[in-house]
Amino acid sequence: MLTIVAPGQKRLDDYREVMGEEAYQEIKDLAGQLAGKRVLHVNATANGGGVAEILKALVPLTNNVGLQADWAVMKGSQEFFQVTKAMHNSLQGTAGHWTREMWDLWRHHNELNAEELGTAGYDFVVIHDPQPAAMLSFLKRKNPTSNGRWVWRCHIDLTDAQMDVWETLRPFVELYDYAIFTLPEFANGGLDGPEVAYIPPAIDPLTPKNSPLAQGAMDRVLADNGIDPGRPMIAQISRFDPWKDPLGVIDVYREAKKTVTGLQLVMVAAMAGDDPEGWVYYEKVLRRAGEDPDIHFLTDHHGLGNDIPVNAIQTKADVVIQKSIREGFGLTVTEALWKSRPVVAGNAGGIRLQVLPGETGFLASGTQEFVQHILYILAHRDEAQKMGKAGKEHVRRNFLITRLLRDYLRMFNRLSGNA
Repeated sequence: MLTIVAPGQKRLDDYREVMGEEAYQEIKDLAGQLAGKRVLHVNATANGGGVAEILKALVPLTNNVGLQADWAVMKGSQEFFQVTKAMHNSLQGTAGHWTREMWDLWRHHNELNAEELGTAGYDFVVIHDPQPAAMLSFLKRKNPTSNGRWVWRCHIDLTDAQMDVWETLRPFVELYDYAIFTLPEFANGGLDGPEVAYIPPAIDPLTPKNSPLAQGAMDRVLADNGIDPGRPMIAQISRFDPWKDPLGVIDVYREAKKTVTGLQLVMVAAMAGDDPEGWVYYEKVLRRAGEDPDIHFLTDHHGLGNDIPVNAIQTKADVVIQKSIREGFGLTVTEALWKSRPVVAGNAGGIRLQVLPGETGFLASGTQEFVQHILYILAHRDEAQKMGKAGKEHVRRNFLITRLLRDYLRMFNRLSGNA
């Protein structure tokens, strides 16, 4: 049932300049105490979404510093992913009706994937999010004395979780040795059993999505998608998901356009394999956009062949917005800040770690606040440039993949009993 992903190779030395010598040496020292240890990351999709983005960098870097890291994607039916999407929504605060059959389906697919893993002999297993969270319970039944240490990494905001869903999931999570959340409030009352840590996600600054682009390459992306580089542009890069409020993005654009003549909106999204709602919501967004020639869509099924268009749109946008209602972290915010773009984003979850009001952008809670901040940035270009520079430095200090690698190595050392 599990599918092993081959994310390629990366070298820590290539990041040495951007991360700094002190951080580089700390990673080398931490990794030296773990040489040869085996690590497995398990999640629900190899493409689309922040977890896959992180693992594409974290796994090869872990290998490069001397551990043996693998990445496996769980398999599941369409019905399973419909259930786990409903679970995701309930855990982020949408009330839903849950049946025994839904829980049975979730447990059944976890059991099938656990059997595939068996006794693979990993020193550390990191399970990402609720979809595969029950795998450990089935493995413990068969091998209760297993020496491997298990970590549950929750990437979503549990602050207002539907309590019956969280209380059903909680006993499975409490079997783990360690649990990671992005913010303390996400832990929703804490856990009995696992040691808990708070670690924000991070981006890879050296991917095609985040490396500097030549002006010609950016101009071609805009031209290929009918975008006028001479007119102002706002952009949101996010899945078509109600939590990202893409319908509200269109409302913000239309209000702002009443003041800014010729304003353009670009919406970019990859369609995640574990999100069956994505296509349904995409159709809703298209209907809301109507025949407006200044609203442009790029998806991995229409004009989004690789990461270059995302890079170009983020870099060329006058303002990047992220109108999230709930947000575990928001890596697209991190990417925009890394490209020195001022960001206007929802006052939600992990976004607050990134968007420092008046310094790297603005937080907003409704349509009129979004419009107000967008108009301010468009009218104050010098201040927008200062925000962009501050945002890039904020990401460099706090949200690069090398910092995340360091945090995982610290955790593995702690679980190993190393000083």
